Amino acid sequence: MAEMTLPLPPELLLLIVGACVLAALLLIAWRLWTGSAGVEDALAEAERRQADAAERLARSQAELAGRLAQVAESQAAGQARMAEQLQNQERELAKKLEERLADVTKRVGESLEKSSQTAQTTITDLKERLAVIDSAQKNITALSTQVVGLQDILANKQARGAFGEIQLNDLVMQALPPSAYSFQATLASGRRVDCLLTLPNPPGAIAIDAKFPLEHYQTLRDAGTDAEREVARKLLAQAISKHVKDIAERYIVPGETADSALMFLPSEAVYAELHASLPAVVQDAFRRRVWIVSPTTLMATLNTVRAVLKDARISEQAGLLQAEVGRMLDDVRRLDDRVGKLQNHFRQADEDMRQIRVSTEKIDKRAERIREVEVETVEPKDVAVVPDRPRLVSE
Repeated sequence: MAEMTLPLPPELLLLIVGACVLAALLLIAWRLWTGSAGVEDALAEAERRQADAAERLARSQAELAGRLAQVAESQAAGQARMAEQLQNQERELAKKLEERLADVTKRVGESLEKSSQTAQTTITDLKERLAVIDSAQKNITALSTQVVGLQDILANKQARGAFGEIQLNDLVMQALPPSAYSFQATLASGRRVDCLLTLPNPPGAIAIDAKFPLEHYQTLRDAGTDAEREVARKLLAQAISKHVKDIAERYIVPGETADSALMFLPSEAVYAELHASLPAVVQDAFRRRVWIVSPTTLMATLNTVRAVLKDARISEQAGLLQAEVGRMLDDVRRLDDRVGKLQNHFRQADEDMRQIRVSTEKIDKRAERIREVEVETVEPKDVAVVPDRPRLVSE
């Protein structure tokens, strides 16, 4: 918008005109005061000035009206332009708001869709995990039932002994062939042993007896004070020492069994407690030649026994193997002789083929010489008698 000069307000113009009139009146009064001679002139001058002031006032009012009209037109144009700008801005703002609202609506929709998919996936995973948890809960319930049953079994000495014997039987059957062991074997003394390993001499048959001192071990585990633990440990040592003594007296029979036997503890925990806290009992078992084994160490021992049995079978069949090896050597010698004869035949055939090739080459050369001879007509006197060329034996 172009700059323009605003007209003076009407109040200011009236104030100026009033000041001029007042000055004229004061001047007239001063002149009347000074003398009556120039009264008429003063009045005429005052009228003239009043007329000038009125004329100037009229011109100012006309100019003011024109400027007010111009200002009104400018304001109207400015208001129109401002209204148009406001309308344009309003339209742009509405357009931007619509675009922004559409974008927000799209993002919200995508977010809701993703949230729905995520929620669906989460619900599916949750259902699967709940199914797994339900299955695990059923397994835990079944396992709890089995544990309770196992506790009932282990609470009874006879059932606990049967448990140890069953575990011993499973380990032996997995590691050795059926001919290498017998369960509940009866010795010459009439005593029954849980398992008897039938090994060749030495070392001979080895007896294995299963023992499970669970009550004393459980008492040791449940002890709350050091004094109670010491008492329970002594009771456990006495029980194991008694089992070792019984095995040494009953199942180590000179001339019938080996000079050692095995005591099987079907619990790794009892075996570890024995070796960790009761070394004197272990040393006493060594002196009595009773080897205390757990499921892990028994499996290693049975693998050693299997290797011994394999070596024994190999030793028993060593004579047969030697005889078979001798016969195999004879067959190899005969095969070598026959290969030598066949090689001689091949060598002779090769020599015959070489002689045949020599003869064919000579025949070919003679045919070439004959082909190159030019037949000419000669007089009898010109024919010379050519003595026969001696022939080689090879030709």
